[in-house]
Amino acid sequence: MCGIWALFGSDECLSVQCLSAMKIAHRGPDAFRFENVNGFTNCCFGFHRLAVVDQLYGMQPIRVKKFPYLWLCYNGEIYNFKQLQKQFGFEYQTLVDGEVILHLYNRGGIEQTASMLDGVFAFILLDTANRKVFLARDTYGVRPLFKVLTDDGFLGVCSEAKGLINLKHSTTLCPKVEPFLPGHYEVLDLKPSGKVASVELVKFHSYKDEPLHAACDTVESLPSGFDLERVKSNIRILFENAVRKRLMAHRRIGCLLSGGLDSSLVAAVLLKLMKEININYPLQTFAIGMENSPDLLAARKVAAHIGSEHHEVIFNSEEGIQAIEEVIFSLETYDITTVRASIGMYLVSKYIRKKTDSVVIFSGEGSDELTQGYIYFHKAPSPEEAAEESERLLKELYLFDVLRADRTTAAHGLELRVPFLDHRFTSYYLSLPAELRIPKNGIEKYLLRQSFEDSNLLPKEILWRPKEAFSDGIASVKKSWFSILQDYIDQQVDDLLLEKAAEKYPFNPPKTKESYYYRQIFEKHYPGQSNWLPHYWMPRWVKATDPSARTLKHYKSATQE
Repeated sequence: MCGIWALFGSDECLSVQCLSAMKIAHRGPDAFRFENVNGFTNCCFGFHRLAVVDQLYGMQPIRVKKFPYLWLCYNGEIYNFKQLQKQFGFEYQTLVDGEVILHLYNRGGIEQTASMLDGVFAFILLDTANRKVFLARDTYGVRPLFKVLTDDGFLGVCSEAKGLINLKHSTTLCPKVEPFLPGHYEVLDLKPSGKVASVELVKFHSYKDEPLHAACDTVESLPSGFDLERVKSNIRILFENAVRKRLMAHRRIGCLLSGGLDSSLVAAVLLKLMKEININYPLQTFAIGMENSPDLLAARKVAAHIGSEHHEVIFNSEEGIQAIEEVIFSLETYDITTVRASIGMYLVSKYIRKKTDSVVIFSGEGSDELTQGYIYFHKAPSPEEAAEESERLLKELYLFDVLRADRTTAAHGLELRVPFLDHRFTSYYLSLPAELRIPKNGIEKYLLRQSFEDSNLLPKEILWRPKEAFSDGIASVKKSWFSILQDYIDQQVDDLLLEKAAEKYPFNPPKTKESYYYRQIFEKHYPGQSNWLPHYWMPRWVKATDPSARTLKHYKSATQE
């Protein structure tokens, strides 16, 4: 996890502009560098470093003797950099995994580079010899990237929008900041003036397609066909491989553990593999909740079963409410369910940073979207429509769950790893027949649970534990975090304000006091930027006015039994 920032063609003094780069200092607490580009006095890079690999030579922008005309600033982890070195005979100058981007680009250009990277990444690559700038972002947008591009060719790029919103430019009062699309790269011409012109924006990978880099993966081709036992075996092999490749780190590894299926599977497989490769420290797992919340109790069972060094972070309603504003500032969104679910993740990340030495944090994001884990999937009209919805959710992950997971951990200088979003694992799961992936017998993620049933990785009651929304599971069933928030916000937002909400906020107008309260805070920090969220996250196929799982009939009947 790092913070990257770059400007091309700035009309303003760079020493003033670079103050904006300090807005993302939390992403890289270990070191900072600000560097001008030779021959282009109005172009520069800024980099905040969290040292996870190659602590000696890992500063950026990365430049190597072999390619003096290439400048690279990237945030991410490239898990197959050693396999690529072996396959193509690359001679690395450093131990930094991202150096492979320079070699791939030199060998085959930007399209091959982006397609061959197995990992999570957002990068800015400058080729001064050919006067080109390239931007690229991983398939699911696990690593964030924002950009500003004005009509006259001023370009600003940053890991978070907050590093761009205060940039000064002579012809534009407020340059438009927008997220860079996941799974895409952009080619821009660099003019002698330092300004740029966009040439093309290309989608280099669709999550349904097997990635190009599968050809040099450690797991070779799997048995084909849809025999259930074969499918279950393939799921186990690919998931284990997804966790294994993410063990690449020179800093201590930890794992978030809610006690739900996803984080529990990640923690169990992670600990198993850490033992296999003789990592000589215990795995720290972290659960958060209010006193005696379902998540705390379930996580305790999992930790005891797998034998992790378990930490419980207990928070009260006052601490949760006090964190709302700083959470919204970190997130750069006002989406209701994202804000709600981020409070717990933000507070547990704060604890990890202050009280432990774990830095590389595994988590279960992506599973609900991929394996149809949301409760409303029970209402899908057909397996085909459920499959389409799953793909839509994956496409929008960068606006919701992936955004939450990145910002809440990065706010405290932690690096997130999400094995459920491994390219090979997701493309295989999505290649399975639609009817195999739907909920069965009233249980969501049925196929995933079935695949690990005989593994003894988890207690049976955890493997088959029904879905809890993270924002709900951290509180007691009697008084949910959802209800606590409603009670507090009801006192903060006047009925009249809500009545006139559509006049004040015509785009994505708030329909509830809670959404109005979040929007007010968002507009305070990011005025006029409401378009960063195209729409609120809401369940499908049900008449829901609130995204909480607790408002759905299936959830109510399950908790009342």
